Amino acid sequence: MEFSEVVRRRRMVRDYDPDRPVPGEVRDRLLEHAIRAPSAGFSQGWAFLVLESPEERERFWTATTDESDAADRWLTRMRRAPLLIVPLSHKAAYLERYAESDKGWTDRDEARWPVPYWDIDTGMASLLMLLTAVDEGLAACFFGVPPEHLAGFRTVFGVPEDYTPIGCVSVGYVGAEDRRSPSLRRGRRGLEEVVHRGRW
Repeated sequence: MEFSEVVRRRRMVRDYDPDRPVPGEVRDRLLEHAIRAPSAGFSQGWAFLVLESPEERERFWTATTDESDAADRWLTRMRRAPLLIVPLSHKAAYLERYAESDKGWTDRDEARWPVPYWDIDTGMASLLMLLTAVDEGLAACFFGVPPEHLAGFRTVFGVPEDYTPIGCVSVGYVGAEDRRSPSLRRGRRGLEEVVHRGRW
C-alpha cells in the first residue's frame, strides 16, 4: 500500500473481530516499527507492554475500568480487540541522557525541557504502530488510561513507578459493529485554518 493511502485510511477503530487473532509476525512488525520512532538524544525512553492472551487482556480491562462501565457499548466493542499494546514513557532515560558529556548538561533538571519529550516520542512510536496496522490490513485505536486507574494498572502488571503509560493501542481486524465516530461530523480542519506561513 502506498504511504499516502496508509495515512488517508488511518482512523480509530472501536470494534474488533474477536475470532481473528493478530498474527505473531504482524505483532512483531508493529513493535519493530515503533522503535524506529525519533527520540531526543536517541534516548529511546520507551517500553511496550504487550497483552495478547484472554487472561492478560481481561486483567487490563478490569484494572482500568469501573464495574459501572460494564454496560458501556464502546467498552464492550473495544474489549474484543485480540491485542493490546501499552506504550510507556521513561522520563529518567531523557534526564540521564542529557546529563551525559556530549549533551553538555551536568544536572537532570526537568525544568530544562520545554515539553515532555519522553511522552511525545512515545506518542510518535504509538503513531507508527497505528500506521503499521493499516498497512497490514488491520484496525487499531489509541485511547487513554484513566488517571484514577493508573495505580491499579501498575500493581496488576508490575509496572515500575518511573514508567508512565501514555495510553493503549488496541489492534485487530475490524468487527461487524464498527461505526465511525460521530465526532467526525465536525469535519477535518483544512490547511488554510491551521497553517501560518512566515508569521501567525
